[in-house]
Amino acid sequence: MESVRTCIGCRSRAPRSSLLRIVAGKSEIVVDETATIPGRGAWLHARESCFQDAVRRHAFGRAFRVTRSLDAKQLENRLNWLMDN
Repeated sequence: MESVRTCIGCRSRAPRSSLLRIVAGKSEIVVDETATIPGRGAWLHARESCFQDAVRRHAFGRAFRVTRSLDAKQLENRLNWLMDN
């Protein structure tokens, strides 16, 4: 049986394979394609609405347990690329 994770944007539970794992880098949010980057990760649907909900709710800081500001531009660009393809 496949693992289930919770999207930090919409807060719905989904199979791990349908979500993107993201981690906090030094100053930005990084997409973890292989789910092997060490550190605290979070899961997000590859949808603009989930990304916007996470930004609006300040979910990234809580999920990564950081107080510093993280640049989400790389993640946003990745989501836009996924939607275009």
